[in-house]
Amino acid sequence: MGEFGLIGRYFQRAALEQAGGHTKVALGIGDDAALLTPTPGCQWVISTDSLVQGVHFPEHYSPQDLGYRALAVAVSDLAAMAATPVGFTLALTLPAVDEHWLQAFSTGLAACATDHHISLIGGDTTRGPLNIGVSVFGEAPQGQALRRAGARPGDLLCVGGPLGDGAAGLAVVLEQGLPDNLAAPAREYLAARFWRPRAQCELGVALAGIASAGLDVSDGLLQDAGHLAGASGVALHIHGADLPCSAALRAWPAAQQREWMLRGGDDYVLLFTLPPEHAALVAQWAGQGWPVRVIGEAAAGSGVWLDGQATSGAGGYQHFKESKHG
Repeated sequence: MGEFGLIGRYFQRAALEQAGGHTKVALGIGDDAALLTPTPGCQWVISTDSLVQGVHFPEHYSPQDLGYRALAVAVSDLAAMAATPVGFTLALTLPAVDEHWLQAFSTGLAACATDHHISLIGGDTTRGPLNIGVSVFGEAPQGQALRRAGARPGDLLCVGGPLGDGAAGLAVVLEQGLPDNLAAPAREYLAARFWRPRAQCELGVALAGIASAGLDVSDGLLQDAGHLAGASGVALHIHGADLPCSAALRAWPAAQQREWMLRGGDDYVLLFTLPPEHAALVAQWAGQGWPVRVIGEAAAGSGVWLDGQATSGAGGYQHFKESKHG
């Protein structure tokens, strides 16, 4: 099957092209390039992610789960900047044309596109070692995109949901070091947190013009907090007792829970600073189903502090390493 036949059969279909439901996509797949119509008063927000087998995901996987994950982790970068998803392109390098693989992969991709209201607008296919490149396009009101710089002393440090689930999910996927008391529902939840993370787009949009700085937790809380602190020129003080932990993660010993919540990575929840005059919004967001938690505050100074002690993101997520999965 040639490139155009592959695109037409597996990727040029309504489930992907119309997933966003936007009038902003004036021309999608089928021409030399896509045409997007910006909303007046908005800026484009653009990000690219590349996933390499054995580096960013295990050697053994479900193509359907991989399709979902490949798009979700890219969309999370839009959420991190308070952007509304619009469209994405896919650059897919395949060792061979496997129609069963393609069908499953495109099904997972379409499920993620539907969940995040983002349309496939173009891309490319070629032959070689498996590599998935996704570029995402979103928009944010002029001057309101959430950036890493902007936190001020006195701001609250907040996180959008449980920490450590991504690392625990990887342990479940790899069947490594699992506690005997890990029940089947907890396994399923954690595997889904790794393979099918949901980017916090709705929360991100709600933060536009309100939060002072933010990003998504992809490399571990401490490491990503360090990025935010450095860009903003402040110190971030984290209270360990306030870190949100899921019921599933509690199956592991407390020391392992804490390590994964601080350094595990792959959680794709938003980490942001909130001016204290907006503190009441935290309870309001919880009522909307967004489990935002205050875990510390910004202060004068530099670096990241955990329970009063200076710390670093050393040991945080550094993408997949072969030693981690054999």
